[in-house]
Amino acid sequence: MSKQLKQSPARPAPARAKQAGIKPASGRPAGAKAARVGLALAGGGPLAAVYEIGALAALEEAVDGLDLTEAEIYVGVSAGGIIAAGLANGVTPRQMCRLFIESDVDAVDGAVLFKPETLLRPACDEFEKRAAALPGLLAGSLVHYWGRNGSLAASFERMKEVLPAGFFTGDAIGEFLRASFAQAGRSDDFRRLRHKLVIVATDLDTGKPVRFGTPGRDHVPISRAVQASAAVPGLFPPVEIDGEHFVDGALRKTMHASIALEHGVDLLLCVNPIVPYNAGIRAGARKLASGGLVDVLAQTLRAILHSRLETGMAGYRVSHPEVDILLFQPDEDDAEMFFSNIFSYNNRRRMGELAYQNTRLTLWQQRATLGPQLARHGLRLNLAVLRDTSLSLVSQTPARKALARLEATLDDLERYLKVAHGI
Repeated sequence: MSKQLKQSPARPAPARAKQAGIKPASGRPAGAKAARVGLALAGGGPLAAVYEIGALAALEEAVDGLDLTEAEIYVGVSAGGIIAAGLANGVTPRQMCRLFIESDVDAVDGAVLFKPETLLRPACDEFEKRAAALPGLLAGSLVHYWGRNGSLAASFERMKEVLPAGFFTGDAIGEFLRASFAQAGRSDDFRRLRHKLVIVATDLDTGKPVRFGTPGRDHVPISRAVQASAAVPGLFPPVEIDGEHFVDGALRKTMHASIALEHGVDLLLCVNPIVPYNAGIRAGARKLASGGLVDVLAQTLRAILHSRLETGMAGYRVSHPEVDILLFQPDEDDAEMFFSNIFSYNNRRRMGELAYQNTRLTLWQQRATLGPQLARHGLRLNLAVLRDTSLSLVSQTPARKALARLEATLDDLERYLKVAHGI
């Protein structure tokens, strides 16, 4: 990492315990009131999930007394719903790292390996349904054109129904979570969780957000609710639940942190992985327009989502001045976040490590402000942990370091070639 903290002589024992997935004794001062902590996680695809894992691992490790599997309420949107559901089921950020980022199925008992590339499975059922409707739509268009002398455009407008509602199936998300939560000690039922979990999706027919996990919607399996919340329009078909169709929960709000505030938390931790990339900060950075349609659309979507988030956060601090609201997100000049290919195994490891180290740096740089805020809730910022630059998220054996360097070089070469050829 380009930004470094001062190094301390040795790694503190609490950090070693947390890195091993062991919950150390609480660092809460004697007699301090237990914090009512809420957690709100935004979406953004597989990239967002990896970033959130790294950020949350850094938070839990550096804040004594903070146990992210014991929050008062979890609010998840899209990819953030996957992480929120895991935390609510007692899976720690470190365990998620080993499972999602390092592909270590031994990280959690009975764990099922999730491969991001399964998200690229074509939506065959959707294609078949649209293909089956093609003859009838074509015949109807021809009859309308010849029988009523309508314009060609008007008669064949109905052919738009042949286009699929999504090109890739999101079933892999539901299948993975369903299998994961079937293990002992976990549940796919909102009502059986020890802590409140709310997954937000958008009702396609009304455009309104729906809170799965709340009364009247808590009978829906968690896995199904998360799949609905992560159904990005155009990529994944809408998910049908009880006769209604749902898509990405970020259509109305980026994070829906207000749900946690309504629940009455004292401290709200928010992680937003998606910020617009500021190419103007770095000298010589290439213009995004040279990357073509994908980069233009990505930047546009990021700008829209982040603008809404900033407006919402400003409103929350006015409407709930008694709540400490802490937001963690990437730097706007982080090209790695913007250009990374999340389907590369090595890139997932680099992205998780980047999130982990950036969050540690943020905690260190803002320690004068964050320390008193956390102390109000019986939590303590562990400065010794933050000074220790030997700490990392992903394992760093010599063989893995060498392989990581090779893969990083190949990934960089691929990016440079794309830029050189204007791809």
